[in-house]
Amino acid sequence: MLHLSTFSIVACDMRERAWGVAVASRFPAVGAVVPWARAKAGVVATQSLANTSFGPRGLEMMASGLSAEETLSKLLAQDHEREQRQVGLVDSKGGSATFTGKSCVDWAGGLNGPGYAIQGNILTGAEVINKMEHAFLDTKGQLPERLFAALDAGNRAGGDRRGKQSAALIVVKPKGGYGGYNDRWLDYRVDDNLHPIPQLGELLELHHLYFDKSPKSERVKLEGKAVKEIQRIMKGLGYYTPTSGEYDDATRQAFAAFIANENFEERADPKAGWMDGPVLEYLVKKFK
Repeated sequence: MLHLSTFSIVACDMRERAWGVAVASRFPAVGAVVPWARAKAGVVATQSLANTSFGPRGLEMMASGLSAEETLSKLLAQDHEREQRQVGLVDSKGGSATFTGKSCVDWAGGLNGPGYAIQGNILTGAEVINKMEHAFLDTKGQLPERLFAALDAGNRAGGDRRGKQSAALIVVKPKGGYGGYNDRWLDYRVDDNLHPIPQLGELLELHHLYFDKSPKSERVKLEGKAVKEIQRIMKGLGYYTPTSGEYDDATRQAFAAFIANENFEERADPKAGWMDGPVLEYLVKKFK
């Protein structure tokens, strides 16, 4: 079996009741192997000579009330190849644990603190996980941004000494998924890319663009320069030909179709004639 040269962080935000994993590797589709998460249970990262059963079994144990340390102990006790494993866990209460087997390929190691565990193998050095810890603790904002900041810091510190190929970010919270039907707040993967972590960062930005809502103070009324920009974009895309500079009926109808096709229905109101400022900026840049 191939060793997953990997660096990862598992963490939680107890105020928001969110748990997540960020991971990168010189291995394709690392998001299909390493990260496991369940709201109200915890998170697991299983890597090196990964034992993928650690994911579902670990989540079941933590969901039943076992701590991260207790869960780790039970997982390792039943694994005769444990010295080739690397694993990090955070439980439902924010307890954390990390393990690096003696046979993991250098540089390999981990660290943990309240609400987080960081681990990596086949790294350029210990500086990778140290920088990840500092970035996670120093970054403000929600859990997805803090996890990504840690991953990016590890990459900038050297990351996987074999190179770059894939990355993933999973964050769960109760009813956090689409429509509130599941716990998947974010679930993004870059499976094969020369620059997987910057690409993952772009996906995180798109997530906010599509699913966030700006305060009313950031809404842009479609008049003046704003409506001219939208008319220019829509004309270029073939929605209609007039560019009167007025938000007339033809513009309103074209804008309703355009905004629906771009999946921004929740960030604009064609009838009232406004859209969120960040969306307008994105569209102007995209179609300049």
